[in-house]
Amino acid sequence: MEEKMTQSRARRSVYILPNLFTTASLFAGFLGALWAIEGRFDMTALAILFSCLFDGLDGKVARLTGTSSDFGVQFDSLSDLVAFGVTPAILVYQWQLSQFGRLGILAAFMLVACGALRLARFNVMSGATSSSKKFFIGLPIPAAGCMIALFFMFERYLPDDFAAVVIPKVCLILVYLLSFLMVSRVRYASFKEFGLVKAHPFSAMVTAMLLFVVVASEPWLIGFLLFTAYLISGPIYTYFILPRRAKLREPLQELS
Repeated sequence: MEEKMTQSRARRSVYILPNLFTTASLFAGFLGALWAIEGRFDMTALAILFSCLFDGLDGKVARLTGTSSDFGVQFDSLSDLVAFGVTPAILVYQWQLSQFGRLGILAAFMLVACGALRLARFNVMSGATSSSKKFFIGLPIPAAGCMIALFFMFERYLPDDFAAVVIPKVCLILVYLLSFLMVSRVRYASFKEFGLVKAHPFSAMVTAMLLFVVVASEPWLIGFLLFTAYLISGPIYTYFILPRRAKLREPLQELS
């Protein structure tokens, strides 16, 4: 009887520390949505990026302190939908998509709807013990939201005349592409096994320092290029690398 009461209390209890980071991510996303409505797109982009930082910290803290829970997973998903689904959709619609009328509204909605579907599928798959932790199935919604934010920041590097003509069309295509990739079966690296608190070779530390210096020199340009590379890496790995590995394994299996 006492064991059952203890288990029921454990199910009702929540861990404060990781959920505080999740709340901070949600709050940043909420502020970003307000700033997007006001037309302060630069602040919205920063809010999305800060939300991504807090979203990464809550999972790390939960794993390091052993405070992972089903409640935390569900709360994190709801926070992600706001910060990386609703807020980027408002940003991109107010910034560029409003000029496309119904097509722009549909594109912004697709970003939110596909993000919700992506999170729902992730929650279902995370409960399966056989699911791999090395890769995400479909583009993670934080990556999609940050891609929208960094694309806005990247516009300043383009000539005004060129940006005025090209950016709206590219933005429309990008939103539909991100929506499709989130609900696709394309595999993206999760980087969960690369622990920051684990021991690594000295060269890894040097590489991390060089990467930090490069990003700090031009954060918006380098950040956009890094997320673009991550966006492209999924289809390359899924449709080119994996089939080649499968072909190489076939002769080995026949020999065995």
